[in-house]
Amino acid sequence: MRLWRCYLPNRFTAGTETTLPDALAHRLQTVLRVRVGESIRLFDGAGNEHLAQLTKLTKSGGAAVIGERIDAAPESPLAITLGQGICRGEKMDLVIQKATELGVARIVPLDTERVEVRLDGERLARRIEHWQQVAISAAEQSGRGVVPVVAAPMSIAEFASDETLVLDPAATGRVQHLPAMTRVGLIVGPEGGLAEREIDLAVGRGATALRLGPRILRTETAGLAAIAALQSMFGDV
Repeated sequence: MRLWRCYLPNRFTAGTETTLPDALAHRLQTVLRVRVGESIRLFDGAGNEHLAQLTKLTKSGGAAVIGERIDAAPESPLAITLGQGICRGEKMDLVIQKATELGVARIVPLDTERVEVRLDGERLARRIEHWQQVAISAAEQSGRGVVPVVAAPMSIAEFASDETLVLDPAATGRVQHLPAMTRVGLIVGPEGGLAEREIDLAVGRGATALRLGPRILRTETAGLAAIAALQSMFGDV
């Protein structure tokens, strides 16, 4: 029998009862068709996961008794922070979803020169909240115990450092030439790519320019391909 994994940012103590938010209770009852008395898996996004038996479940709320702790899947030994140039709608959602599945530690939207989507104020806050929910859902599905944080947007100048790689189709550096590492930032341009001066700025701050291969990849492909390659070389893929 499948046990559904559900994110709940609470502190879990075995033997105690915890309240389930209305939205989670509604999803369990209406979408997943779970019933009172059945068990689920609750994880807090920080590496803690427990079995839990449902004791109450209605469309307006629920409760569960916390059971034994489950060993969460280990995180990658390579901590990747993805700096993704903000792209349109579903493309950004796809990048965040797949990057979470591939094990990135943190996601930073980058406000670059050729970004086509400009966000500020309440609209930006809603978008960050949406992106964080995308990461939560991806962690639920993929079995990750840790949910990567989606940070507030940064500029290239704020993000770039000597622990950063910047994707550049004109670069000569390749993944197989990189030294061993345990943490890295990855800069990926938006749909229109990075301006040459932005690449120069990143390199000037210590970043290493990296070429993935002979083909020009779309923004929603490039970062994911680089993450997979880095995880294969230095991580857990």
